[in-house]
Amino acid sequence: MGGSKKHGVSKPSSLAFVKTNPHEDVVPTEAPIVSSFNDRIRPLLDTVDKLRNLNVMREGIQLPTIVVVGDQSSGKSSVLESLAGISLPRGQGICTRVPLVMRLQRSPSPEPQIWLEYSGEVVPTDEEHIAKAICAATDVIAGSEKGVSDTPLTLHVKKSDVPDLTMVDLPGITRVPVNGQPEDIYEQISEMIMKYIEPQESIILNVLSATVDFTTCESIRMSRQVDKTGERTLAVVTKADKAPEGLLQKVTADDVSIGLGYVCVRNRIGDETYQKARREEEILFRTHPLLSMIDDDIVGIPVLANKLIQIQASMITRCLPEIERKINEKMEISVLELNKLPMIMASTGEALMSLMEIIGSAKESLLRILVQGDFSEFPDDQNMHCTARLADMLSQFTDDLQAQPEDETEFLMDEIKILDECKCVGLPNFLPRSAFLAILSQYVDAVHAKPVEFIRDIWDYIETVLSSVITKYSDNFPQIQSSIKRAGRNLISKIKEQSVNRVIEIVEMEKLTDYTCNPEYMTYWTEKTGAQQSFINAVLNDENKPEYFSLIGFGSVEISHLQNFHAHLLQQAFDMKMRISSYWTIVLRRIVDNLALHLQFTVRNLVNKEFQKEIVAEMVDSRTGSGGGIHRLLEESPSVASKREKLKNSIKLLKESKDTVAAIVDQNSGYGDH
Repeated sequence: MGGSKKHGVSKPSSLAFVKTNPHEDVVPTEAPIVSSFNDRIRPLLDTVDKLRNLNVMREGIQLPTIVVVGDQSSGKSSVLESLAGISLPRGQGICTRVPLVMRLQRSPSPEPQIWLEYSGEVVPTDEEHIAKAICAATDVIAGSEKGVSDTPLTLHVKKSDVPDLTMVDLPGITRVPVNGQPEDIYEQISEMIMKYIEPQESIILNVLSATVDFTTCESIRMSRQVDKTGERTLAVVTKADKAPEGLLQKVTADDVSIGLGYVCVRNRIGDETYQKARREEEILFRTHPLLSMIDDDIVGIPVLANKLIQIQASMITRCLPEIERKINEKMEISVLELNKLPMIMASTGEALMSLMEIIGSAKESLLRILVQGDFSEFPDDQNMHCTARLADMLSQFTDDLQAQPEDETEFLMDEIKILDECKCVGLPNFLPRSAFLAILSQYVDAVHAKPVEFIRDIWDYIETVLSSVITKYSDNFPQIQSSIKRAGRNLISKIKEQSVNRVIEIVEMEKLTDYTCNPEYMTYWTEKTGAQQSFINAVLNDENKPEYFSLIGFGSVEISHLQNFHAHLLQQAFDMKMRISSYWTIVLRRIVDNLALHLQFTVRNLVNKEFQKEIVAEMVDSRTGSGGGIHRLLEESPSVASKREKLKNSIKLLKESKDTVAAIVDQNSGYGDH
């Protein structure tokens, strides 16, 4: 079962290795690694490079990227060194402690150009000092200890003998911290790797050592978590010369679902030059009894380079339409957000117009939700469905006010006591008005706190609504938002105080007079006094001396304690009880009605008159100078200015990115996805 049949990737046509004797050196006719380019691939890679230079990923748009992962000591560094033709840091433990973005670009110039970019710095270097420069940059980014950092370090390599590739090399996976590494080193590295390999645009280059069982590799476990079918995973098997036995079976059986196939390579040994390493690799796979059985199409660094180029180009082709869509979507959102920002005001007139617009919009909103019952502006926030909430609060208050408290005194005893204190020289069949008013006053005193508490709760609620509306319509003007909110709080505080005083008046008035034109009073009283004589007879004359008597509106009341009182006093007390209970029903309804009318009137007055007047007064307060609050509108807040600048930069970046992608999409539309 040959690799070429399984994976269908041919060896680079530009590589012509001439074999004479298997034991002789093989001399390549061209440079060790050469990109087999055509007019289609080069523009694709240039486009993605330009997008990277524009830093479009900062906008949350993923680009096709080759991500290199592998367990510690799997040979990642050797593979990358062979592809780039440079020496990377080596040593014990984790050598790569930050994401190393390797941007390899084939150059016609015989002189290599190598430089590092990190933290806004550009550091030129050369082949001899590259490892040292990477170590120094890593220390700056991740510290001089053994910890890791997610901040990337970019290595640019422009040489005549490198393939055009961009790869991200990540720290090798280690489970046990050693040599001063952080205790959570495994978790840190795992989180970093998952962040890079999870996007569907990522191509996973999984580096495996031939000396281990592939199924036990942590890098395999991680890549399968995000790429279950392996359709974007390519495996590189290093150290083929160290463990040739069974390698053919490993790469052909594919027990770990590597969808893009395998490439077996020989690592550079010691001080070998890269040219010699490639010759030795060629000899190894042609002459070794076991390794020579592996198909030529899946062995060698040149094959790996060519596969990566083809896979990268294919992924770019597939992703470009979606990248273009996301760029357009992001740009539309940024333009909308920019347009929502307040205009930069250059004069007091413009500032005044903006202030009036804030007031007008907030006033219309308050009118809809507090007066008209239109909550379409806040469909999912029930707290802002104000007319319904006010009705609920009024209904609850009505129930609480009309709830009958438990009478701690015996039936008619309060009335008897009051009548006894209010008696005077006069005809015996007249009820003293002073007695009625004294009992009425007791009733009013028992409930007087409830209306005051209700009206305070009402205005506390309205204050939260007013604050929400002010916040919504002044959010783009943080320089005056606090002043407008303060005006809103002051207004509510003033109205609350006036309302409380008015409610106290409404309640106190009920003590001063006993009047109603409501005909129901006489109906109730007539109905209740109809049982007066039967009640008196039951108390004084009934031979059975019952302990209870049933009365309309009172239920079964105890009467045994009344047997020693004179019939005339009982008649007066009974009449007084029926009068006060009939009148009290009217009083409670009148209190509720008066509060409801007062509330409706005051809320409308708040919205239609007081709101605008209070805010304007606050904004032109003489203590801050003539129109001091309005002048603050001319000073754009740092947060809004920062947001404006950020959105402008984002739109500029996205527009350049859009133009870049649109050009290549049009050019590439005639090609299929190969």
